[in-house]
Amino acid sequence: MRLTRVFVAAGLEPGSVVELPPETASHLAKVLRARAGDELVLFSGDGREFAGAIESVRGSRVSASVGRGAAVDRESPLRLTLVQCVPRGDRMDFIVQKATELGVARIVPVLSQRSVVRLDEAQAQSKAAHWRAVAVNACEQCGRNRLPAIEAPIPLLNHLGKAAPPLTRLVLEPGPDRPAAPADPGGAAEIAIGPEGGFAEDELEAFRLAGFTRLALGPRIMRTETAAIAALAWMQIRFGDLQPVQP
Repeated sequence: MRLTRVFVAAGLEPGSVVELPPETASHLAKVLRARAGDELVLFSGDGREFAGAIESVRGSRVSASVGRGAAVDRESPLRLTLVQCVPRGDRMDFIVQKATELGVARIVPVLSQRSVVRLDEAQAQSKAAHWRAVAVNACEQCGRNRLPAIEAPIPLLNHLGKAAPPLTRLVLEPGPDRPAAPADPGGAAEIAIGPEGGFAEDELEAFRLAGFTRLALGPRIMRTETAAIAALAWMQIRFGDLQPVQP
């Protein structure tokens, strides 16, 4: 039987007892009807996972004992950064969840000329905290023991103006006339996805000056959330670890 995985922000040490996060504890106690002695897998984002067991259940509060730990690496050899224009509604939650499952190492939410969403500093920080929680839940589900880095939303040109280490940089642009065969990125790549209306022409020029290559994935125009998942999956299949596993 597959064990429930739980992220604990505090460092985990064998032999210790930790209080589980409130939302997770409430789910375990009220939905899963967890009892003392039930086994868990605990992780804190440092690449290790620990055998655990519920120590006590007190209403919505749950504590767990920490057992033996081991390094378990489920990270992709391709360090992918997703530069994603923030879409309206809860679509960004979906993108963060699926990007985490697909092994992305870093997510940079940006706001472009055609972005519908507008955020002040407090809202940007609140959104980032919410998306980090979404990523935690995705890591619990998919088995990752390291969390993707998720930054607070910033204007697109602010991101493009930052110095970046040498790496493959791609920007998605619909159209059958764009080449779709970049060279092997050599372990790291950054891919940018536009808003609902696409990037403006001067933004595409800014991408060019920042070292990005335009890329198309087929002749059809995808929604922003579809484009993000398709691009990440395509990169992982070609250069990462999304490969069939022999039974």
